[in-house]
Amino acid sequence: MAERVQFYFDPICPWCYQTARWIWRLVELGQVEVDWAVFSLSIANRGNATTKKKGHFRSERALRTVVAVRAHHGPEAVGDFYRELGRRVHECGEPLAKTLTVAGALTDAGLDATLGEQAMSDDATTTMLETEHAAFVERTGSIGVPTIVLDDGAGPSIFGPVIARVPSDSDAVELWQHVSWLVRHPAFAELKRNRIPITDLVSESRKRHRRTDQR
Repeated sequence: MAERVQFYFDPICPWCYQTARWIWRLVELGQVEVDWAVFSLSIANRGNATTKKKGHFRSERALRTVVAVRAHHGPEAVGDFYRELGRRVHECGEPLAKTLTVAGALTDAGLDATLGEQAMSDDATTTMLETEHAAFVERTGSIGVPTIVLDDGAGPSIFGPVIARVPSDSDAVELWQHVSWLVRHPAFAELKRNRIPITDLVSESRKRHRRTDQR
């Protein structure tokens, strides 16, 4: 039986998207069901001197669009939109903050391409984003993305896992079994090693378009 989890994401993070690709494969393999939820790195790092440099604010349009997608089409559509948006941004190198990138991802996901513009013209999407982010951080103490919460969002949570490449099907399932076991273990706190490059995304294209996006 598939385990239901919550997956908190910010579309700007390539590492989060990489982990999401693993999660989508687990969904296809019948291992998990996912409720996709928003976490804003811009809000989390508000007042931090490095926030502007990192460009976290570029997620605003996408995150507010996620709120609108969920309101109009439900949580499953959020995953479809995030998948197409991540593909465009992190694999094809399109600029996240641009209207056409968000509209194109909406179209690819079979959704109304104008939802992004509707979201940006509705202040309620900002309020809902900030409220959801604040409630999640208060409940879990989360510091970033990806964050996965077990037991349909009512269980223990973990930041990560951060993965460099999507594993094979058998390894994907085994990795999930080990990660979920660790998250449930009351004595487990953290595992970490030096970060290695993402090996199966178009990194050079992403970097090139990121420079364009920041101009």
